[in-house]
Order: sequence, then structure tokens, then C-alpha cells
Amino acid sequence: MDWDDLRYFLAVAREGAIRPASRSLQVNNATVSRRIRAFEERLGARLFDRTPTGYAITVAGEAIRAAAERIEEEVHGVERQVLGQDARLSGDIKFTAGHGFVLKLLMPDLAKFMALYPDVTLEVDMSYETANLSAREADVALRISQRPPEHLIGRKIAQFATAPYATPAYLSAHDLENEPASARWIGWNDYVPFPEWVRRGPLPETPIQGRIPSDMSQLEAAKVDVGIAMLPCFIGDRDPDLIRVPPGLPTTSNDLWLLTHKDLLATARIRVFWDYLLETLKKLKPLLEGMQPHPSP
Repeated sequence: MDWDDLRYFLAVAREGAIRPASRSLQVNNATVSRRIRAFEERLGARLFDRTPTGYAITVAGEAIRAAAERIEEEVHGVERQVLGQDARLSGDIKFTAGHGFVLKLLMPDLAKFMALYPDVTLEVDMSYETANLSAREADVALRISQRPPEHLIGRKIAQFATAPYATPAYLSAHDLENEPASARWIGWNDYVPFPEWVRRGPLPETPIQGRIPSDMSQLEAAKVDVGIAMLPCFIGDRDPDLIRVPPGLPTTSNDLWLLTHKDLLATARIRVFWDYLLETLKKLKPLLEGMQPHPSP
């Protein structure tokens, strides 16, 4: 037996007429009439007598009314239990973001969230791989993208900015203006001395050295004078050992998005975490867009 059939039946039994029952169910009159007729046909019994003053419940209708009300109470009990658990903000949340975002930007705020909501288990997946949010590989993702998938709910956080960084000692040891080839870029996943990102960058005559395809590893390499690193501004500008290579202008090519699946925002803990991250990232927008640089030498 369909619970919706019982809902319509109980509304008409309590209201005694189609019009008020339709208002309580928030549907039109024709829908209520059609559902009641179809329910009676499936049962093979008349549940209401149609009278000039309304719908009067029959003996057959009274026979199933008590059972329908017990089922109603059980359904509402389950709904209240689930809602109560959600309102207490307990359960799991899986958040995915790149290593740099977690370790150099968000960890203090993630720690505050966990302190505010101790019954929520926050799982942090540090990865630049695209998690399948529809398959619940993650609940919320922070991703760099020009166009996120249309089936996801997304909020553009900022224009993602990068800039070249090195130590003051490395810059003092290399005359970038007159001898740019004496210095070295730290390579990412490059197999040629002058990849496209170098040729289009501020030091097109400076070759790469090594392959270190990780922002956190590039950071550490730059700090021990391996070379010049092209880093996210929120990483480079926060490290006291590094400065931007003159002229120190940031470059933006992609946007930073906070993403989730539309169905997940109906869950209270996901919604609270989503709103918390939006507020946190809003405050960090100048840093993400490279508007808070260290001074150049």
C-alpha cells in the first residue's frame, strides 16, 4: 500500500471535504479527487459517501483509518528521528582540496569547525584529483576550474593567482635583468628546458631545472635555493623565507570554486560546513587573488 494514498485518505477523512484537504496537502482539488477514486478502485471498496455537504467516511473507511493513523505516526517518528540527528549536526563530512589549500590556507579554520561541531567527523582528502561528488567520493570540494560540471552546485570564490617566488639570497646571487639564463625555474612536470608556461611568463629566458610536480614540494625547494618557483600567491605570500621575483605581478588564469552536489545541501551538517567555508574563503579572497604580497627587494 502506497503511503501517499494513505496521506490523501487521512486528509479527506479529517477535513470532510476535498477543498480543505487539498489545501492541507498543498495540491489542487482535482488531484485529491483523482487519488481518492484510484485508491478506492484498488481496494475495491467505497471509503467515502459523497454528499452535498462533503465527504462522509464509510464503514470500510473507518476500518482502515486507525491503521492508517498508526502508519502515519510511525512515518513521522522516523522523520523526526532523522531530523533530530541532522539538527544535532552529527555524522560524516568528506572535504577534498589540494595539499596547499589544506596545509597552507584552511587548516586553522578546519580545526575551528571541528571544535565548534565535535559530533561531526570531518574527513579531509588532500588531492588535486577530481572527486566524483555524485558518487559521494566527497561531499564538498575546493577546485581550480574554468567551468565546473553543470550538475554540481558551485560558488566562485576568487580568481586564482600565482606568482614567481625565490629567497632574497637567490635573487641577490643572480642578475635576472642582465643574465636571466644564470638562474633556474623549478620545473613542474616538464621535459623541455623552456615549456610554454616559462615562455609566456616574466622570465622567458630562464630555463627550468628538475621536475617537482607539487606546490608544497616546490615551496620547500625554493626555500633551499633550488631556483625560482611559480607558486599560488596564498602559499608564497605567507612564507617569510620567500619574496616575489620583481616585478612581482600575479597571474590569474582560472577560478577557484567551492562545489557540492545539489542534493547534499539539504543535509544540515553539509549546509553548515558549506556556509562556514564560504564565509572563511570570502575573508581569504585578497590572499587568493594575490593582493597581499611581500615587498620585493
